[in-house]
Formats: sequence, structure tokens, C-alpha cells
Amino acid sequence: MNLADFWSTVFSFENYGEILALVLNSVWAGAILGLLGGVVGTFVMKRDLAFAVHGISELSFAGAAFALLIGADVVTGSLVGSIAASLVIGLMGGRAREKNSVIGVLMPFGLGLGILFLALYQGRAANKFGLLTGQIVAVDTVQLQTLAVAAALVIGVLVVVWRPLTFASVDPDMAFARGVPVRFLSVVFMVLLGVSVALSIQVVGALLVLALLITPAAAALKVTSSPTLVLALSVGFAMTATVGGILLALGGRLPISPYITTLSFLFYVVCAVIGWVRHRTGRNGRRLRPAEDSAQRTTPIAA
Repeated sequence: MNLADFWSTVFSFENYGEILALVLNSVWAGAILGLLGGVVGTFVMKRDLAFAVHGISELSFAGAAFALLIGADVVTGSLVGSIAASLVIGLMGGRAREKNSVIGVLMPFGLGLGILFLALYQGRAANKFGLLTGQIVAVDTVQLQTLAVAAALVIGVLVVVWRPLTFASVDPDMAFARGVPVRFLSVVFMVLLGVSVALSIQVVGALLVLALLITPAAAALKVTSSPTLVLALSVGFAMTATVGGILLALGGRLPISPYITTLSFLFYVVCAVIGWVRHRTGRNGRRLRPAEDSAQRTTPIAA
């Protein structure tokens, strides 16, 4: 393949207007998932659950693949797998070492089951590939409304438990001493995370869900330590990457996931560079001397 053929595969905007008109619901669905991923991702980073997201996504993939095999609703199967994995992880509380071991066991088990179910599935190959790497689907009005309601419920519950969940995420021992139901909040958040993973898989696929639930919040934390700004930037990055990835994917013949993951990664790289420059030059633009640089290595970057 020469360079011209490569670019025509990645970006080809012939009849773009007609195609866009047919998938407007998918664009709105991407915006909703970007909002959800940006909000949930901030707590994922606070609670150091990036590894858990990947583990949940594998069981979600297995559930979706089984539903595809038996002709059931794929979203329902994905939700069942996600919530089952979330409950197992959430009920383990704060035992980080044991939790990581269980996640490490769940990941290959879920991926193996999913591959088995896909191997047995005799339908369209595009359906198999889409579960792993994402796809643009013609989201109808009913599906869009269901997605919006599910996302609203997740965000609504997060708003209700926001303060105690933040306290339990930042300092679980102190929160427990102050009477905060840390174990209960852990289970609640893991269920919300499971629902978010199941919904996100429909766009970016099981293998690349981290780009929606991890990378935007991680990028935001590179440039600010303000909780408000982290949330705003995380949501902005996630929505831009998701909607932008969908719009770019409409002009090519590649799956949607490479576009979304590339945009997310670019946000992270830019934020990492900005954070490094701010750290090296200091708040007033003056380059730090070696002693000052060493003293500030453990100091969070202010918004």
C-alpha cells in the first residue's frame, strides 16, 4: 500500500455530508459517553482503579459475546458481565494486593470466554470485530434515549455520593474513622463503573475502553490538581476525543477506536508536556535551580 492509498483509507471525505446525516444519533451517543467517561474517570484515577477498568471490560466483553452467540441483546449481556466483575472487585474493599490478583485472574478468563463465544458465533464477522475494537452503528432514537437515561442515572448517583466518595477515595482510613461507609461506597462505585464500562464498549470496544475512562482524567491531572478543573478538563477531553473520533471515522474505512484512542493519547501527551514545562520553569516562569527543582518534585502542580 502506497502513501496515497493509506491516507485514502484513514481519511476520505467523499459524500461526508450524506453519511453524517445518517449517524447523527451515533454522534450524540458519543457525546453522552464522553461526558460519562470524563466524570467517572476522575474517580477511577482518585481510587487508582485503572487496572480494574481493564478487568471489568474483559468480563463485559465475555457477556456481550455470549449474548451475541445466543441472539440476545448485546448491551444487556455486556452489562451483566460488567456488573458481575464489578461486584467481585468491589466487595474486596481496600485490600489492594488481593484485589489486583483477582483482577489479573479475571482478565484472561473473561477474554478467553469472549474469544470462545465469538469462535462459536456463525454470524457477521463485523459484529465480532466490533466488540473488541468498537464500531459506528446506526443508533436509533430508542437506543439513544436508553443510553442517555443510563448515563444520567450513573451521574445522578455520583452527584448524590460525591462528597463522601471523594473523602473515601482520597483518605479511606480517615473516612472510615469518621464514620463514612467506605465499603458500601466502594461497591456502589464499582457498580457504576461497571455500567459505564458496558456502555463505553459499544463505541470503543473492550480492548480500548481505557482511552475513554482513564486517559482523559490522567491527562487533566498532568496540568492541574484542582478537583473542579480536573473534572472539567477530563469531560472536555473525553467528549472531544469521542465525538471527534466518530466524525473522523466517518471519513475512513478503519474502525472507530484508532481515531478515539489517538485523540485521547494526543491530549495526554500535550498535557504531559505542559505539566513538565510548568514544573521545570516554576509558577512565575523562572527556570528552577537544581535545589528548587528537587524540592518541588513532590509538590502538586496548582491549577
